[in-house]
Amino acid sequence: MSLLDEEGNQDESLESKTLSAEDQVKDHSTGTRVVAGQIFLESGKSDSQSENEENFHSREEEKENSLEELNSLEMSNLLNKDLEEAEIQSPVLTAIGGTADGEPCHFPFLFMEKEYAECTADGREDGRLWCATTYDYKKDQKWGFCESEEQSNKRRQMQEAEDVYQIGMKILNESSKKAQKKVAYQYLLKAADMNHTKAMEKVSYALLFGDYLKQNIQSSKELFEKLTEEGSPKGQMALGFLYASGLGVNSSQAKALVYYTFGALGGNLIAHMILGYRYWAGIGVLQSCESALTHYRLVANHVASDISLTGGTVVQRIRLADEVENPGMASGMLEEDLIQYYQFLAEKGDVQAQVGLGQLHLHGGRGVEQNHQRAFEYFNQAANAGNSHAMAFLGKMYSEGSDVVPQSNETALQYFKKAADMGNPVGQSGLGMAYLYGRGVPVNYELALKYFQKAAEQGWVDGQLQLGSMYYNGIGVKKDYKQALKYFNLASQGGHILAFYNLAQMHATGTGVMRSCHTAVELFKNVCERGRWSERLMTAYNSYKDGDSNSAVVQYLLLAEQGYEVAQSNAAFILDQKEASIVGENETYPRALLHWNRAASQGYTVARIKLGDYHFYGFGTDVDYETAFIHYRLASEQQHSAQAMFNLGYMHEKGLGIKQDIHLAKRFYDMAAEASPDAQVPVFLALCKLGVIYSLQYIREINIREVFSHIDMDQLLGPEWDLYLMTIIALLLGTIIAYRQRQHQAIPRPAGLRPAVPQQEPPPEHQQPQ
Repeated sequence: MSLLDEEGNQDESLESKTLSAEDQVKDHSTGTRVVAGQIFLESGKSDSQSENEENFHSREEEKENSLEELNSLEMSNLLNKDLEEAEIQSPVLTAIGGTADGEPCHFPFLFMEKEYAECTADGREDGRLWCATTYDYKKDQKWGFCESEEQSNKRRQMQEAEDVYQIGMKILNESSKKAQKKVAYQYLLKAADMNHTKAMEKVSYALLFGDYLKQNIQSSKELFEKLTEEGSPKGQMALGFLYASGLGVNSSQAKALVYYTFGALGGNLIAHMILGYRYWAGIGVLQSCESALTHYRLVANHVASDISLTGGTVVQRIRLADEVENPGMASGMLEEDLIQYYQFLAEKGDVQAQVGLGQLHLHGGRGVEQNHQRAFEYFNQAANAGNSHAMAFLGKMYSEGSDVVPQSNETALQYFKKAADMGNPVGQSGLGMAYLYGRGVPVNYELALKYFQKAAEQGWVDGQLQLGSMYYNGIGVKKDYKQALKYFNLASQGGHILAFYNLAQMHATGTGVMRSCHTAVELFKNVCERGRWSERLMTAYNSYKDGDSNSAVVQYLLLAEQGYEVAQSNAAFILDQKEASIVGENETYPRALLHWNRAASQGYTVARIKLGDYHFYGFGTDVDYETAFIHYRLASEQQHSAQAMFNLGYMHEKGLGIKQDIHLAKRFYDMAAEASPDAQVPVFLALCKLGVIYSLQYIREINIREVFSHIDMDQLLGPEWDLYLMTIIALLLGTIIAYRQRQHQAIPRPAGLRPAVPQQEPPPEHQQPQ
């Protein structure tokens, strides 16, 4: 499945998940439960009581007319409910033309010994839909069309567009070759030209990012406007992004906010995420932690429900600025040669290489695509060699099931038992899950608790997570929120998404901890950033490495809108280097300054120093030494940056934005040298320069004539000091003269040198008589 398609799946409205997501937004006052490591709310009342209470609250809300208190999800539910009621009360179909023009259609009706509960095109070559107005068509011959000729043509055109769209999607999902994907997008383009909504969504995003189609922001904007008119949440969100970033349109944060809001009301998760970040950071709206919490929690609920036992894909966060400073060091990517070396070792029977490659292909990341088939093969080889880790991961694959590995609790249990008997924590955790949920064995909370404890003691995050869930719910143990918090914290240190999610729920509701909206939002934001849309970080990075900076910067800008700090800094870096031609030259520095500012507010040191540099040199703003000094000081105090300390030393030395103070300058130079070994050489040179400046300043401040006038040479050297001085000068002069004379006499003649003897010409030969 392509990345755009995966995003599309996640962007669909949340009608099927509305209740569970909304329930999770309410307080945990009535009790909770945890499923697969996720905290969900659970009411202890009967269904009828719940319905009565919901109706009561609904009536109260109508009386008070408090729509402002409804979050976006609730408003979406009301709209969906209204649509359903409208469908129920839709008018009866009336026959058009035929032998019963104007009469109501009769459903069901009998035709060719078959009953029809809706209009049909059977029996007609032109494909127009018709119905009978009495039960037995053969007997009464009473019929009419269900649609006008114009409606019929439109319906057939849309059906043709749907067929073309399905062909394109089939090619797109089944092929991994770039050439085939380009062919698929030609079908999607054709379907989009026929006004197929989903095809237009995919084509518009492909044109925006330059995915398999030539990048054309103006064309994508026109499609987004068309989609927005049709009420497409994806189109509304994308149009909001264009107005926010000023691509193809004049930048307008007010319009961006309107389109983002409509997209969120339509259930678009990326729009919710963008609004969550904007409310959290106060971008274009008043800062509101509670509003940010509402949006982020809704998206986090969806991301958490999508997390599998294997933990989902790995998010690669590569900073372009760091990679330039230290090539190949910051990216964490595996070189192709290194991967081939590991593959060679695996083929030779190296068990550790087999397990490592199996995990890489299972989760994806570090330059390796997710491939369950290859992961299964590598784990199988290592398991046959007796590796417990491989056995445990095979158990996880069978427990979860996929296109490659059929789901089988019995097979999973066998592998988990083998691994657990060898003391493997992954196997112990898997066995605990089997006993907790009764997968292949009877439910046994005591054994589940025992295996989770064993796994947690060895530091395995799944064991810690499940142990926290059992303490949270009191399953097999006495309910203990402090223990639950402890184990969730341990699992979060290992980077488990569901641990962050559970901690966020606890901080959002004040369960077991003091309620903290700020902490809850940061945790939910972390969960949201692990959604499948994070895969675009790698797509953008690959575009940049392939030399397509325009495509990369647009992708990074969208991710920056979603609140990804690494995307903000990367977008700013590309703009700073003036590598993106789609942005006007006069706009690059102001836009880069904006994104450096957003990245710095999320704690990125380089971005904070860049802000200081921009204000110091006047890039994208006026020269402002005082503001530059503030940014350098923040980077120095909060992140202990050697670069910032050195810059502060320079500004103190020159008196830029601050009163000149050589002593403070030396102090900051010394601090920079202590903070980083790389700063020692420039600090040494700066201190040498500072020493010269200090000496000159000291000399300038004192009066030399007054100093010499106060010196009494008779007292210092005696009454005949001038004779002594003349004697010393004469001796020095004599020594120099003697040394020079001896040097001239001691010059030897080079060995083998002889005076040149002129060569005598040979006598002329006697001429022979002719």
